[in-house]
Amino acid sequence: MTRPLKPSSRRPAFVHLICAATIFSLLVFAIQSFFFTGSRTKYLNSEDVQILSDFQSDVQQCVANRGFGLTAHTIDHCKLVLKFPEGTNSTWLNPQFKTYEPLEYTYDVCEAVLLWEQYRNMTTVLTREYLDARPDGWMDYAAKRIAQLGAKNCNNRTLCEEHLNPILPAKPPFHPRQFHKCAVVGNSGDLLKTEFGEEIDSHDAVIRDNEAPVNEKYAKHVGIKRDFRLGVRGTARNMVPILNGSDNEVLVIKSVTHKDFKKMIDTIPNPVYLFQGIVLRRGAKGTGMKSVELALSMCDIVDIYGFTVDPGYTEWTRYFSEPRKGHNPLQGRAYYQLLECLGVIRIHSPMRAKRVQDWSDVPTREKIGRAHAAAMRLKRSQEGGDGAVGQFSNCKVWGNGGPYGSGPVSGAKDMSSKRRNSNYSKWEVMPFKSLRKEAQEHYVQMEGVSVYKMDGNKLDDLVCVKHPLESDA
Repeated sequence: MTRPLKPSSRRPAFVHLICAATIFSLLVFAIQSFFFTGSRTKYLNSEDVQILSDFQSDVQQCVANRGFGLTAHTIDHCKLVLKFPEGTNSTWLNPQFKTYEPLEYTYDVCEAVLLWEQYRNMTTVLTREYLDARPDGWMDYAAKRIAQLGAKNCNNRTLCEEHLNPILPAKPPFHPRQFHKCAVVGNSGDLLKTEFGEEIDSHDAVIRDNEAPVNEKYAKHVGIKRDFRLGVRGTARNMVPILNGSDNEVLVIKSVTHKDFKKMIDTIPNPVYLFQGIVLRRGAKGTGMKSVELALSMCDIVDIYGFTVDPGYTEWTRYFSEPRKGHNPLQGRAYYQLLECLGVIRIHSPMRAKRVQDWSDVPTREKIGRAHAAAMRLKRSQEGGDGAVGQFSNCKVWGNGGPYGSGPVSGAKDMSSKRRNSNYSKWEVMPFKSLRKEAQEHYVQMEGVSVYKMDGNKLDDLVCVKHPLESDA
């Protein structure tokens, strides 16, 4: 009969198993590190990592100075976490997951810099040259922008053109750096706590959202200057009285043209365009964010008002109507604060109105430029390229366009007499020499190339159209 082993006899075997398991775990971790981290870090250039790390430090300090309790915590040279202080009242309930908003959000600063600096060179209005240059431009893409077409493609191109002609400029009507300072005015009820009206009106161009009224009742809060308005498709039925008395205000429709939209166009003299479709995941949503994109594509400096980004947010309100449920406020506030510390926007709000705004703690354009170049080299090397950074490195599709200001002006032959007196020519037939000096210099620096974003979630896949420079023409 075999006697059972004593506990002391079993201990060495148990210790050996523990050691073997530990060695196996370390081996698995090493393999994972090689494939998931090593494969990424082997592309890193130490100088670029240092540039991006220094930039992260600047962003971190900026958030600490300007975030009213919001703090930034770096993960690596690209990623950081924005955290709200403990005790922040998270009141927005996600109806899908039945959970309240978290108090921290992770962002990739490298991707954010690449995205938003790219907007500074982009055209954000749909044009004929974009549809001509894009391989599926007229057949497939144009059909997506016409709700009343009743077809998935433009087999009948003439019919598609009839729908789009009144709102389709031949070339970009607005250009990068066309304006020095622009104000993007949101609809937040917080505007009633301030008197920013005169300051808003001092900007070279003012962009407003949807059905926001502009009149003497709200003038001291939101100003009365009207240059651009970005609206969703649902605002078409109410837009005529909103635009009344402002024939020069440019209406940019966010989504698609449809029958209500067409009916509305026939009754107003205002220039009307379609926003160039861009679908990118980011930390804030809504028409306000699209207005920032529009502004950045044609303005040096973008000041935002009425976006409810201060602490103590309790409900979504509008300055001209009853409170209503809106987008998730904490995530939006965190992302807008990140954008300010990336030099994309300058935030104006009730709490910020109480102190001097010098923005000296925002990274300089020189530092942002270095971070952008480093992030681009990093991205290229990770994709297997040589890491070269060129201003047209993301151009996947090329086309050729005529000289600046050439081509047909928007407008259909059968449009109403009111439409015939519209102000399309103010933008579309503008001589090159009438642009501000900085816009002319940018046009020459870009070698006469207009840059458009294709739809999708990639930073790449741009459509680029080459125009002859003024000297060439």
